[in-house]
Amino acid sequence: MKLIGSLTSPFVRKVRIVMAEKKLDYQLVLEDVWGSDTILKMNPLGKVPCLVMEGQDSITGAVFDSRVIVEYVDTLSPVGKLIPERGRERCEVRTWEALADGIMDAAILARQERHWPHRSDTQRSAAWEDRQLAKVHAGLAAMSQGLGEKAWCSGSHFSLADISVGCALGWLSFRFPEIAWRETHPNLARHMDKLSQRQSFIDTPPTA
Repeated sequence: MKLIGSLTSPFVRKVRIVMAEKKLDYQLVLEDVWGSDTILKMNPLGKVPCLVMEGQDSITGAVFDSRVIVEYVDTLSPVGKLIPERGRERCEVRTWEALADGIMDAAILARQERHWPHRSDTQRSAAWEDRQLAKVHAGLAAMSQGLGEKAWCSGSHFSLADISVGCALGWLSFRFPEIAWRETHPNLARHMDKLSQRQSFIDTPPTA
């Protein structure tokens, strides 16, 4: 399998961590979604990550959107089941993932508003950026409340919920160091410190 992505994307990192935890082999193909049309050949939306099945070279052999990819990948190996199969537990893990993804979506929009080179300073909207960052802070508060003093986000063991939270927190530290979530939410800081000791997190830091 080939995973098309970038080293900066938190969504690509989520898939890479899941692949590592499942002990699956794949080839990482780095692409710049802003500077290359290659990704469009596999994903008409022009987004990463995109997982390409072995021996395939067209959209029909591709799986895209990180949530779809990780759900598929979790079925490929019995090692370290990350998503419960059914019921309330499954819903809880996927809700944690949706919360973490929502934080990342909002933060990315805020960063694009602030730094996108094809927009002049007079075209940038501080109100739009503030609106997105308000979602980030609300999401962090919800994460902190949901985690409380538990060892893991959902249930009694490591799951996709923890991976998603770790990717969101890691990307915020990478791109928005001024958001002092460690000081505001010390339980999230402790959880991130624990996640950061896993080899899958050690091997996938976001880099420019």
